[in-house]
Amino acid sequence: MAAPAAADGGTTTTTAKPTIVLVHGAFADASSWNGVLERLERRGYSVIAPANALRGLYSDSTYIASVLDSIKGPLVLVGHSYGGSWGRPTS
Repeated sequence: MAAPAAADGGTTTTTAKPTIVLVHGAFADASSWNGVLERLERRGYSVIAPANALRGLYSDSTYIASVLDSIKGPLVLVGHSYGGSWGRPTS
């Protein structure tokens, strides 16, 4: 992948790694991602595994959307089972 051109005409040589957000399913909790989280962190990624309250699709997706909105820069969202069953809520 080519490095993007910088405003001063140079190039940047580093690309920020995305923050990885791991959302668990209905019959688990955030600790179910511990092994994956540890392996990703060893590879230099910032990883978040928020606790999904499992109170309903709308309220859970609203909470996860607020977590995503708090992240600066690129991100990768990974959802397992129920944790991957929703999109961004609309009002």
